[in-house]
Amino acid sequence: MKKRKVEIFSAGCEVCEETVHLVEKLACSSCQVEVLDMQKEPVSAHAKQLGVSTVPAVAVDGKLVDCCIGTGLKESDLIEAGVGQSL
Repeated sequence: MKKRKVEIFSAGCEVCEETVHLVEKLACSSCQVEVLDMQKEPVSAHAKQLGVSTVPAVAVDGKLVDCCIGTGLKESDLIEAGVGQSL
């Protein structure tokens, strides 16, 4: 039986755990859910290939879910917030 592969990229924090619980609650018998530890180099390399820039992030069948795309930290946002600028 073919299954949908659901990968959850997690740092093990409370916010990540909430995402794990939500995905597990929504998952059905057609879903194969994996929680992946971003502290492990092979996992972080895989996440980088998929475009993960923040955690938690979820990929389904090798594609990031729309809510997890493009939400990473940007240098321009830090500068705009005043980081690196004298008071």
